[in-house]
Amino acid sequence: MTAWAKDQKIEGSNITFLADTRCELTKALGVVMDHPGPMEVLGNLRCKRFSMYVEDGEIKIINISEGPNDPAGDSDPSKSCIDAMLMCIEDL
Repeated sequence: MTAWAKDQKIEGSNITFLADTRCELTKALGVVMDHPGPMEVLGNLRCKRFSMYVEDGEIKIINISEGPNDPAGDSDPSKSCIDAMLMCIEDL
């Protein structure tokens, strides 16, 4: 995760990348991607594409990119991208 943060040039910022290797948080948040399509390719449980805004340990916003025929959110990830999150934060 540190290498990814460095590559994305957010190392040392207020953004935190976290690993969930056993899907504990993924399951607790209800964002397990277990659709047969991605499972066939990836082989194991993955996390849905999402963004989350947390303030003082409280989840204020969670946006999930997925669709009926796009469980991974690959066709339209916009709901979990920064522009959508910034608009949601402005509405708080």
